[in-house]
This record gives sequence, structure tokens and C-alpha cells, in this order.
Amino acid sequence: MSMPADLPVDHPHHRHGWWWKTLVVGFVLWVVTIVVTVYTSNTNLVPTIILLGSFLVPFTVVLFVIERVTGTVSTMQLVTAFFVGGILGVLGASLLESDLRQGALIYLLVGLAEEFVKGVLLVVVGWRVRPKTARQGALLGATVGAGFAAFESAGYAFNAAITTRGIDLASLLQTEVLRAILSPVGHVLWTAILGAVLFGVAHGRPRFRWTWTVLVTYVVVSVLHGLYDSNSTISTVLAFLLTGTPLSAAQNGAVPSSVAGLVTTLYLVGLAVVSAIGVAVLIGVQVHFRRRARRLPAEYTDGAEYADQQPRVPGWHDAPPPHALR
Repeated sequence: MSMPADLPVDHPHHRHGWWWKTLVVGFVLWVVTIVVTVYTSNTNLVPTIILLGSFLVPFTVVLFVIERVTGTVSTMQLVTAFFVGGILGVLGASLLESDLRQGALIYLLVGLAEEFVKGVLLVVVGWRVRPKTARQGALLGATVGAGFAAFESAGYAFNAAITTRGIDLASLLQTEVLRAILSPVGHVLWTAILGAVLFGVAHGRPRFRWTWTVLVTYVVVSVLHGLYDSNSTISTVLAFLLTGTPLSAAQNGAVPSSVAGLVTTLYLVGLAVVSAIGVAVLIGVQVHFRRRARRLPAEYTDGAEYADQQPRVPGWHDAPPPHALR
């Protein structure tokens, strides 16, 4: 029995749940490495801790994408987007940020620079991707953002570990745990939003289309990025104002113990609020383009115009219902 010609591409590695299996196994290996390092005092294992802790969650995001992406995107393209995009992303962002000076707008400028670099990389990676839909763009954007987050986290972990007193393992682990928890709602989320809009406005066409919506989205994710990064400063200032503590009470940048607890609380609340806004924006973008796709001609939705140009690999979910075989 021949299969219908309009079945979606279904990769054989889909729906295997490798992303959460990798997360569990990787976490166990990370913990074992820490235990062995502490027990043996072998500093040669510190790079292993840095790599495992920095790359585990971002690479899990890539596996999550691999199991869900369709169309002409290959696994090798996604892995390349993760590693090459991540390296070029942090290099490009570092060059753009090298001349920035400390000030009230520093976090916004950093957000604009980093999201610009990731946006350019997303265009390069997704140039030949078919179909160009919001869902595909969000998945590819998450991959590029995950690569950026992984290499950036490795840098932060390295800086936290190296001190004048030697290797500070506690500071290293604290940095890795915090960034691992926050990475899905940081670079991954911002670039997923930008990718969803960048691909969504193409409406399944083979080429990207320029609209003001893309520019507005870029500004929005850059502002969210800036708020996310500046949350530590904002929470500290708010804590001082709410408690009536003079700013001069901060000694060499250290927060007085009397307001430290409030600063931490406000910091976590601020991260939650900005992350919730980002998730809401991503969901709203997906819903918008899904509804718009229903109103467009069939040849411009979900890459249907390329249905006869793509290989078809039927999956178990494509089998006809039992009553159709009677």
C-alpha cells in the first residue's frame, strides 16, 4: 500500500526522549566528577566539571529540538548551529561589547549587541531551511541561543573558579548551577522568540521576508535581555529604597547583611517576572502565526508548496486508522 504524498517528514530519531535521558545521565556524571575531584584534590578534573556543567542543559535543549524539528533541517545542521553558532556568537558579542563603557544603559547595549549577533547567525543557519514557519524558527533560535549560553557559561564558570587563593570549587559550582537553571529562560528563550518571528513572517515561503515586525521583535527581546541581565542591580537598588538604607552603606560593592535577604528575594522575583513575560511573548507569537496560517492560501502555509520536493519517511503515527483498512 503506497503512502500519501503529503505526509510530513518524520526523522527516525524522533520521540525517543533522548533529551531527558541525556540530562539525567549527564547530571549523574557531573556529580560523580565533583565527588572524585574533592576526594582526590585533582585539579585536572576542573575543566571536566566546567564543560559538563556548562554544556549539559544547553545541549539537552539541542536534543529536544532534534526530536521535534521537521522539514529540511538535518541533525548535523543543528549541531553545527549549536557549536559554530555558539563560538561565533560569543566572539562577535565580545568584539561589539569591547568598547562599551559602564553606565545606566550598559545592559541594554549588551542586549542589543548579543541579540544582533545571534539574529545574524540565525539567518545564516536558516537560509536554506524549508519550510520557514514560526515553529521551525523558534526551534532553530533555541539551538543558536543554547550554543551561545553554553560557551558563555563556560567562561563565567572559569572566571568564578580562578581566584588569587587558587581554585574556588564552591564558587564554580554555584555559578554553574545558577546558570544551568536559568539558561532555558535566558539566551535560549530570547533567540527562540526572534527566530519564531523571523521565520514566521515568511509564511512557509523559501526566502526570508523583511517586515517591521522583525525589527520590533529584535528591540523587544533586547530589552528583555537587558532587564534580565540588569536584574541584580535593579533588585539591589529597590531593596535599599524599600528599607530606607542609604546607598553609601554598600562597602566595595558588598550588600549589607540587613538587606541581603531582600535583595535575593527581589532578584528571584525579577527573574521570574522577566522570564514569564518572555514565555508569554513566545506563546503569543506562535499562536498569532498559527492563526494567520489558517487564513493564508494553502500554498503559503507550512511549506505545502514544497510537499512534492521533500523526501517522505512515514512514521508510526502516519498509519491509517483501523476502520480505514476494513
